[in-house]
Amino acid sequence: MKFLDRAKIYIRSGTGGAGCLSFRREKFVEFGGPDGGDGGRGGHVFAEAVDNLNTLIDYRYQQHFKADTGIHGMGRNRTGAAGEDITIYVPVGTQIFEEDEETLIADLDTVGERVLLAKGGNGGWGNARFKTSTNQAPRRANPGQAGEERTIWLRLKLIADAGLVGLPNAGKSTFLAAVSAAKPKIADYPFTTLHPNLGVVRVGPANSFVLADIPGLIEGAHEGAGIGDRFLGHVERCAVLLHLVDASVDDVVASWQTVRTEMESYGHGLAEREEILALNKADIVSEEELEEKRAALAKASGKDVWVISGATTKNIDKLLGKLLEVIKTTRGEEAAEEAAIEAEEEGDDEGWTP
Repeated sequence: MKFLDRAKIYIRSGTGGAGCLSFRREKFVEFGGPDGGDGGRGGHVFAEAVDNLNTLIDYRYQQHFKADTGIHGMGRNRTGAAGEDITIYVPVGTQIFEEDEETLIADLDTVGERVLLAKGGNGGWGNARFKTSTNQAPRRANPGQAGEERTIWLRLKLIADAGLVGLPNAGKSTFLAAVSAAKPKIADYPFTTLHPNLGVVRVGPANSFVLADIPGLIEGAHEGAGIGDRFLGHVERCAVLLHLVDASVDDVVASWQTVRTEMESYGHGLAEREEILALNKADIVSEEELEEKRAALAKASGKDVWVISGATTKNIDKLLGKLLEVIKTTRGEEAAEEAAIEAEEEGDDEGWTP
């Protein structure tokens, strides 16, 4: 399945059904009168997050979505049926923007979360609605209200617990393949990874987390160099970032600083995320050179630097344990903050009186 994380679609809700202009005419009924029913409501357009999708590829082939028109009213005071609603199913983590790609409409980050994108038009009134004591035979019925139409952008940001970042050829795909059942493309040339990959990492019999691998960043990625920074959005929601640095390069500090600069230029709070640094490909570098590079990187970053090898799985089990520990701590703090906000909002509601 091809990965697609951005799509532009056109939606239109249904127009309301027209009201009916009708009079009751029956044999042996002396007084008839207006009996035109109302039109039905037009169909709504919803978006819903589901857990069995991980790409927006469906919207490459269909970009127009239109809800049904409401059924017109009929005589004998019969109201028309409402038009059928339509639901656009998107992966969890999809953001919906206006046509300007800046105004956020909704962020569907929970399974089952649902949002109304376009409201169906109201049905028109039939002439029975206009009957009064002074106008007992109204010859008036309203047309249905027009539906809403808009062009929106869908942008997918994957929901992952940990994210892999680094320069091209830092060994990110090899690491993902070593710790999960994912099968990313691995080759000895830059930009082998062209789209994000997800893998479920199991730590012991009862613990697991989702790891996301994105295409490598190069200097100037925020200006469009290489593949650019368009995939950085997929690690915005991660609790921790695992920054892999190729131990075989001459200047590991420069490699680390290049990626850090691109993350800071991207913004969205990515540079403030918890970061774990690891020197990868330790199996192809001598112990003396490895220790020298580790010390230099630790001094420049001010952080502990792990020494690992995705190919030989050196120190990987310990690193995964550290990642799981950070994820649990961060997710717990986020959950506590959300609970505090909800409690504060509920408290405000209780204190309010009309």
